[in-house]
Amino acid sequence: MPFSLYDAVVPTWRQILPAVLGVIDKAEAHCRDLGTAPSELIEARLAPDMWDFATQVRTVAAHSGGALDGVRAGVFAPSFDPPPADFAGLRALLQAALAKVEAAGRDELDSRVGAETLFRFPGHEMRFTTEDFLTSFSLPNFYFHASAAYAILRMKGVPIGKLDFLGQIRARPA
Repeated sequence: MPFSLYDAVVPTWRQILPAVLGVIDKAEAHCRDLGTAPSELIEARLAPDMWDFATQVRTVAAHSGGALDGVRAGVFAPSFDPPPADFAGLRALLQAALAKVEAAGRDELDSRVGAETLFRFPGHEMRFTTEDFLTSFSLPNFYFHASAAYAILRMKGVPIGKLDFLGQIRARPA
């Protein structure tokens, strides 16, 4: 069976993006129920040198819908603009990323195998084949930042568990 780039990345994004949206909903409810300012969660970080929750969420969107845009353009240069400072704005970022993922065509993405995708970061560039960019760089970053966002909320007491992170698992029906 030939390698399918679409199958390697799109189903994972379709699984985890809604899960991150779900934990944002739970975070917002947690703030409402306890009378906590949303900024206490949105600005929280696991360590002083790590990004805050909002930036983790922005990066989840960048390494899914934004990665698709980068693959199409041949250049992925993520934004370092400040992320939204409220749950609605973070939700909108993820919804936009999910819409791009949902619109991705199998043939379009699979036709990019072997093409070049350049990762451009201020003062740094890395050249990849598209499949290596997505599977060895963007997808691991996607998981890392989704996990960090989840961990921040857990640390702050939001009642979420592993199944909230995993989302809709793609298991065979019984």
